[in-house]
Amino acid sequence: MHITEVRIKLNGQTKDRLRGFCTLTFGASFVIRDIKIIDGPHGIFVAMPSRKVMDHCPKCRGKNHLRARFCNHCGAALNENRHAASEEGGGKLFCDVAHPINAACRVMVQDAIIEAFHEEETRAKQPGYVARFDEFDDVDGPKAPTT
Repeated sequence: MHITEVRIKLNGQTKDRLRGFCTLTFGASFVIRDIKIIDGPHGIFVAMPSRKVMDHCPKCRGKNHLRARFCNHCGAALNENRHAASEEGGGKLFCDVAHPINAACRVMVQDAIIEAFHEEETRAKQPGYVARFDEFDDVDGPKAPTT
């Protein structure tokens, strides 16, 4: 499967490390949204979409994020040390929703996104710039041009 579309939404606040978001389409069939474009200490890099790791309240079985001190559903106090500590000293609080499974795919995805990001930055400097990111935002994908 190959990348058929890369859409970039710039953050607009140039002093922020989060430079923008990306939607990536593979083979005009599969979309990954909310890929972050971040300005790191070694340049621009891509962070895959992630979600907070959750666990269940022992009293009501409601879901809560791992740093919650009280249950969001019943208000019961939660054990603050309930997540397993990693070698860095803290538990894993987020996990990727989608991600490449090998280095070659990671490089292909990152290179395509960074190239599109730089092109979007250049376009944004032009008079009359309009972001193309929100041209469609539905589950059916892009609409066919009307005549």
